[in-house]
Amino acid sequence: MAQQRVALVTGVGKAGQVGEAVARRLAADGWRVALVDRGLDDVSARATELTALGYAASAHACDLTDPAAVEALARAAADESPDGLQAVVHVAGGFLPTGGVADTTPAQWERLFAINLTTAFLVTRALLPALRRGQGALVYFASEAALPGATVSGMGAYAASKAAVVALMRAVAQEEREHGVRANALAPSAIRTASNEQGMSSGTHFVERDAVADAVAWLCSGQSRAITGQLLHLT
Repeated sequence: MAQQRVALVTGVGKAGQVGEAVARRLAADGWRVALVDRGLDDVSARATELTALGYAASAHACDLTDPAAVEALARAAADESPDGLQAVVHVAGGFLPTGGVADTTPAQWERLFAINLTTAFLVTRALLPALRRGQGALVYFASEAALPGATVSGMGAYAASKAAVVALMRAVAQEEREHGVRANALAPSAIRTASNEQGMSSGTHFVERDAVADAVAWLCSGQSRAITGQLLHLT
């Protein structure tokens, strides 16, 4: 019997968000999913929902901006999956309204880089040994704001943090190919999540959560085994 593939997915806390859809799609495809979020109650609820459907899921609470906490997460993942991880999907991140660059405070800048870039770096660094053992795939979440020619006025800090995620992805793709690890990123426009529907105008064009989950599932699958170092625009 083939060994069940294992994926670790960050940012799977609140219901109605993209991490929930990604985790559900991977679980439905037969993956065992390790769900990660800052709050234990939220991530445990998402794992319970999946196990109630007959899927294999575990819950892990972790502050992904804390290097020691992320290292502890990596140890827990290694204990659960001694043969390694076949995928890590880093959904965790966020947006803060900052206004123009002249009006952005250093604290806002640092916060956006912490939640978008530092978390991606710490998760990557800690979990690369498990991904090497599992010959796995990394999927990062960038943004349409990181694409050439994108409109970034009024959100320079957010766009810069997501562009840095793309640079991180490309470095990992080049460095880790020889170890059997692939890395790619998604650059979605606004995703239809519970929070985005509340905070954005009624005329906003949304990418559906299931479409995002489809792209993630493909990037984690053997069908994309020749794809690494790529940024995919979802619109």
